[in-house]
Amino acid sequence: MSDTRNSDPTVVLVHGAFADAASWAGVIRLLQAEGVRVLGPAVALRGIASDSDYLRSVVQQLDGTALLVGHSYGGAIISNAATGLDTVRGLVFVSGFAPDEGQSLGEIEGTSRDSALGPALVQKTFPGPDGQPAVELFVDEAEFPRVFAGDLPPEQGAVLAAAQRPVAAAAFDEKNGPPAWRQLPSWAVVATGDKAAGSDVLLAMARNAGAELTELEGSHLIMVSQPRAVTDVILRALEAVR
Repeated sequence: MSDTRNSDPTVVLVHGAFADAASWAGVIRLLQAEGVRVLGPAVALRGIASDSDYLRSVVQQLDGTALLVGHSYGGAIISNAATGLDTVRGLVFVSGFAPDEGQSLGEIEGTSRDSALGPALVQKTFPGPDGQPAVELFVDEAEFPRVFAGDLPPEQGAVLAAAQRPVAAAAFDEKNGPPAWRQLPSWAVVATGDKAAGSDVLLAMARNAGAELTELEGSHLIMVSQPRAVTDVILRALEAVR
């Protein structure tokens, strides 16, 4: 195990929609074994602006600099939150959205030929900010293993389906702000069998962001199925920004 240096960035692992920070458990264990400071904040999954503001506040309260890592929806959050923050050293997108300014995640998803997410979504409601019912989205539990976790054992996919956290439907319609990847070095891990976000749109966004690209054979939950490979990309990024 290497010693953590005070000057090293904290790796902030941001989960995506339908998930929580436990999805990073395997990666966290491997990073901690390397002496890396790690934080996995809980994101409310209620909107691009509000979730980004929350993450921004988390990063601003860190002692030192940060490397932000975002999975899926979390990719959009790290890119929005890091804009203008001089303590953020780089971004890593893991099956992560890297939208450009003015784009919405719903618009991006609508162009994917690889994604099977749309038909698998189930609408429910929650009390909105104004007290009125607002729509939130779940993934049908029967479809979750196929769409999200095709390279995991079916019983593990079923557990993840039962424990999923919903995302506000409005988050997919909200426009993204100026992306931090225009100013920061970026890395991207794209799973070639991603049927949730869609491998095609993830590749296009990673290339548009100028990210150093790593393609892995696997599902949307690539950090769960292949934590070592994902951790290796994070460690390369960490070394580059030190």
